Amino acid sequence: MSSRTTTAKPAAAGARRRLKLLLFVIVLFMSWAVYVLISQYAQINDRSGQLEEANRNLSDAQAKNDELELQIARLNDDEYIGQIARKEYGLGLPGEVRIETK
Repeated sequence: MSSRTTTAKPAAAGARRRLKLLLFVIVLFMSWAVYVLISQYAQINDRSGQLEEANRNLSDAQAKNDELELQIARLNDDEYIGQIARKEYGLGLPGEVRIETK
């Protein structure tokens, strides 16, 4: 029986060494996985901030575009052009008398 016990101890030591090596590899892999997860989470937060800023810029540009389209539509109207000419440039239709207030 003593020969069995002496041979069982080195085999158990080898098994422990392999388990420690396996545990080290698993811990190393999990550390890498956590690092990648955290770095990807930071990139996602950064990109979502950029997306929000781009959406704000887009909505501002769309509002300005709508305003300019309305102004273009109004400038195609002769009556509006006449109002601008009277108001800003002091022009009028033939026969009109301009009243100036001070």
